[in-house]
Amino acid sequence: MNTKPKIIISSLDAERLDNILDSLPHNSFSGQQFLENELDRAQIVEPKDVPSTVVTMNSTVRFVVDPSKEEFCLTLVYPKDVNAKADNISILAPVGSALLGLSQGDEIEWPKPGGGMLNVRIEKILYQPERSGDYNR
Repeated sequence: MNTKPKIIISSLDAERLDNILDSLPHNSFSGQQFLENELDRAQIVEPKDVPSTVVTMNSTVRFVVDPSKEEFCLTLVYPKDVNAKADNISILAPVGSALLGLSQGDEIEWPKPGGGMLNVRIEKILYQPERSGDYNR
């Protein structure tokens, strides 16, 4: 896969993520530069204008990771909202950063910790705050 799919991010998510990144020391987590690059290339829209099939912060997403074909159902959360349950993933995790802004059916290659690449494919957005009218979560 040579081209990255178009990504859409709400202005609220972009502002919050920029604030988080600004508060962290340079290269403080694996994949920081990749997340910054994704934010730079994103189309930023108002929360009410985010399509219902796009992964936003606090969305619950079913996705598949190749080459293992393992399927996951996780909620993409800000670092402060990560808990010990296995049902969420931080935006600062490589797969979390890869999910943000993708649409159902999209695939993207993403560097994995320790080297190599993994392929992430969005199967379904089970819950999206914007689709539910929760624009300020």
